[in-house]
Formats: sequence, C-alpha cells, structure tokens
Amino acid sequence: MPLFSADFPDVISVQPSRRLRAATTRSWDFLGLNYQMPNDLLNKGRYGEDIIIGVVDSGIWPESRSFSDEGYGPVPSRWRGKCDVGQAWDLNNCSRKIIGARFYTAGLDEADINKDEYLSPRDGMSGHGTHTASTAAGSAVEGVSFQGLAAGVARGGAPHARIAVYKALWARPDGTTRTGSDADVLAAIDDAIHDGVDVLSLSLGALGNADSFGTLHAVQKGITVVY
Repeated sequence: MPLFSADFPDVISVQPSRRLRAATTRSWDFLGLNYQMPNDLLNKGRYGEDIIIGVVDSGIWPESRSFSDEGYGPVPSRWRGKCDVGQAWDLNNCSRKIIGARFYTAGLDEADINKDEYLSPRDGMSGHGTHTASTAAGSAVEGVSFQGLAAGVARGGAPHARIAVYKALWARPDGTTRTGSDADVLAAIDDAIHDGVDVLSLSLGALGNADSFGTLHAVQKGITVVY
C-alpha cells in the first residue's frame, strides 16, 4: 500500500494546488473613477472640488497626509460650521481640507467612554473615522505601500472634496467596540444639515432607528446620504 503525504503525522492537511487571480485594490478605478484618465466621471465632477462631505463617525487624525490642504483655495463662503477645540485638538487642526469639526458626548455616561479616548474631534483608539473620511475624500498621496508592498497612490473617491467631522462614536472601556447614542448621532446630523454639508456619510451600523429620521430631514434639504 503506497504512503501519501497525509499519512505522516507532521502533515496537517493536503490540498490540491489552485490557480489564483488577484483581487482588486483599485475600487475607484473599477467604478469608472480612474484618477489619471481624462473625460471620466471623476474629471467631470472636478474630483469633488468644493463639495463638503460630513462624516459622522469616531473623529479624524488630521496629521494624516490624506487630509493635506495643499493646493486648496479658501473654504467655501456658504460654510456655516465651526471647529470645536478639545483634548489634543485646537483651531489649527482645522484647515482648508478639514473645514469643520465637532464632537458629542451628551448622550453617554463618562463610564461608557474609554479613558484613553480624546475628548475632542481627534480620532482615538479605533481609527474608524479616519478610515471612512479618507475613503470618501482623502487627498491623493503618492508612494503609499504596506510595508513596502503594493506601492501606489492612495486617495478617496472625491479627493478634492472638503471634510466636516462629527465625532459621535467612542471606544468603549474594553477598547473592543465603538459606541454612540441616538441623541448624539441626531445632534450631529442636525448640525451637519445647518452647517451646509452636501453629502452625509454614516458608517454607523445598527445603533438604532432614530438616525433614519435625521437623515430623512437631510434628504429633504437636498443632502445626499450614504450609509
């Protein structure tokens, strides 16, 4: 009886070799939003120039190169928002790219928030708000790689758009999850409407149903809402 590799005690598993294909890391190109090609949808939309995207999430890390305001003109005169100050965040952290920043804790008890969180618009332990903001409107950053692999250009879907930050999600004391309250999310949506955002981005999951009423008001005001 012949011996097979699977018969040896040091062999955990034997599987047939398969042919593999690359999975895309070029989602915006796949959607027809190629950054280099002329006359495409992104070009016609001027790369989101002077569009204001309100991001309701866990804050933002303003020092990231994705949020550089190099080459940007003045903040649109129609903008009515403000830049809250707080822990590790002052007025200089707002810019011509991050044009507004607010944070909300009224709906939570102090015990609900991790002690290492920043009580300010600054993204803390999760990085989730920074991730979603850069996905939507990150400026083009050349030569980005993962430990030297897959070098290329990192950018958001609308890389010339402006960002307004509404921090309503916080790391819980155990550090494993983010939490927020309906009251704070609704307050953030209400402020975003009055501040003058054009697009509202909410990667919130199932916090509750109350935010649906807030976003309905946003849509009635002509704001595009993206869940």
